[in-house]
Amino acid sequence: MSAQVDHEERRRQITEALLRIADTQGLQAASMRAVAAEAGVSLRLVQYYFTTKEGLLLDALTRLRTQLQARMERWVREAGTPPTPRGTVTAILSSILPTDPESRRITRTYAAYYTLVLNDPAAVGERAAAEPDLLEGFLAKQLQAAQEAGLLRPRRDPARTAAGLLAMVNGLGSSVLAGQRTGEDVQAILDDHLDDLFDRT
Repeated sequence: MSAQVDHEERRRQITEALLRIADTQGLQAASMRAVAAEAGVSLRLVQYYFTTKEGLLLDALTRLRTQLQARMERWVREAGTPPTPRGTVTAILSSILPTDPESRRITRTYAAYYTLVLNDPAAVGERAAAEPDLLEGFLAKQLQAAQEAGLLRPRRDPARTAAGLLAMVNGLGSSVLAGQRTGEDVQAILDDHLDDLFDRT
């Protein structure tokens, strides 16, 4: 059992090193050698656990997704019990906005993966493309539930609305990272948009 724990810790150590490089320098700087140096291990050890860079990128992406999911779940819990569709949608979208050090790190690292996909679509296969699709689907279900409960404008298409909300949040996040807006600014913009979306009058 101890050997298995050690192997998992080594993999975590290496992938966390890649994520730190992605956050601060971008994935173009994340060579296997650079990751080894950042992790404080030998290049041979990195190659032992990850025979290809694609495998390392995908494993790190999975860990990044787990971190974001944990953040979302924490924000949903803090939004109240039992969770409401609007509360869940608000909490998830708010948790994505880069308004604190954790969310800024996650946003920058996802941006590094997005840049990688734009420049080399085959680098991480279809895994990266599946990430936003899953979140859109979940948000669409929450919006559908709100609509069925009479809490959302009836003519809104839940799927298109979910896609639009995520696109807006991603754009607002970019404006924060670029220094155009503050975290408080983008949260207020999101809140205004949700107030209008859930206003049935």
